[in-house]
Amino acid sequence: MFESRIIRRLEEFGANHPLPLEVALWNGTRVALGDQPVVSIDLRVPAAARDLLRPSIATLGEAYVEGRLDVRGPIQEVIRIAQALAGEHIVPGRSARLGSWLARHTRSTDRRAISYHYDASNEFYALWLDPAMVYSCAYFRSGTEDLASAQTQKLEHICRKLALEPGQSMLDIGCGWGALAIHAARHHGVRVTAITLSENQHHMATKRVAEAGLSEQVEIRLQDYRDVPGEAVFDRISSVGMFEHVGLRKLGDYFGIIHQLLKPGGVAMNHGITSQDPESASVGLGAGEFIGRYVFPDGELPHVSLAIRELSAAGLELVDAESLRHHYAKTLELWSQAFEQRLDEITALVGERRARIWRVYLAGCAHAFAHSWINIYQLLAVRPLVDANGTHNPLPLTRDNVYR
Repeated sequence: MFESRIIRRLEEFGANHPLPLEVALWNGTRVALGDQPVVSIDLRVPAAARDLLRPSIATLGEAYVEGRLDVRGPIQEVIRIAQALAGEHIVPGRSARLGSWLARHTRSTDRRAISYHYDASNEFYALWLDPAMVYSCAYFRSGTEDLASAQTQKLEHICRKLALEPGQSMLDIGCGWGALAIHAARHHGVRVTAITLSENQHHMATKRVAEAGLSEQVEIRLQDYRDVPGEAVFDRISSVGMFEHVGLRKLGDYFGIIHQLLKPGGVAMNHGITSQDPESASVGLGAGEFIGRYVFPDGELPHVSLAIRELSAAGLELVDAESLRHHYAKTLELWSQAFEQRLDEITALVGERRARIWRVYLAGCAHAFAHSWINIYQLLAVRPLVDANGTHNPLPLTRDNVYR
């Protein structure tokens, strides 16, 4: 009998790899895989048994999102159990899938991917982000800050690295809901051109700029970075949480455009998630597969070495590289906690399926950064100013301006 085989395999697995997990079958039978279970996986239909017997984070995540199984228990414990199951396998013989997404990254496909991810609704993101709606890694000076304070510190950290001065022109690629553009204009006196492909972000960012009284200083455009006209236009360029959408094969073009748009002597900051695999493979155990299918269509993560190589080949000079992996683990943990606290409200707003996707995604990414599956780097670069006296770097000799 099918149920008997499932029960036997679960019992065998629990004997060899005990976990604080209880599995409930569709017929009501319950099997504990260890003492004092803190997580329960409820198989709602027999098909869910196949997901559990040959698990990866992709198959388990899909089964949860599509409603073939339910989970009960703290979401971070659920993610730890999923990793343990995917790493050990109840039935041996399935290896972790590492591979890069093959994406075309045309203007139209990138626009659709951005719309899918960011146009869920502004209300959705407002329920679990900080009040400024900064949807990127925060910066914790002590580790005890609340999310809003840490996000303000991140915005200032970027502005100081860029050495912003009043009257400078700045391009913000992938501006989100406008937080960095507003902060840079209000506190550093720069003129900002900020671009996004998300119509929802464009609408809200424009509204927030007007409410801040900065409409003459900040322009929000619905525009692809490849369509920004001109050469040597901007003193400073920032790109925060955007180059994950560029594509491995397009990185050279991307950094080439930044070089083209940056004035000689200008400074650029690229803040983005990177692969920990030197070959820029996607996250293992099926995590990358789940994200590519449900969260970031066409997303690709380069290893930091590839990003630096392409940046340098485009004519930019790398002057600083900072890993914020621990910062992003904490940021995602706070996002996940906020999401859990308002889960019922979020589900009512966007539906159960999308709520389940994001619940797994946020908790899973917090786990991934905490365990060094992925990383995030701020890469600071300059377009050198060359004259008869040499090649000049406009930044100070030390980092005192950043950490004062």
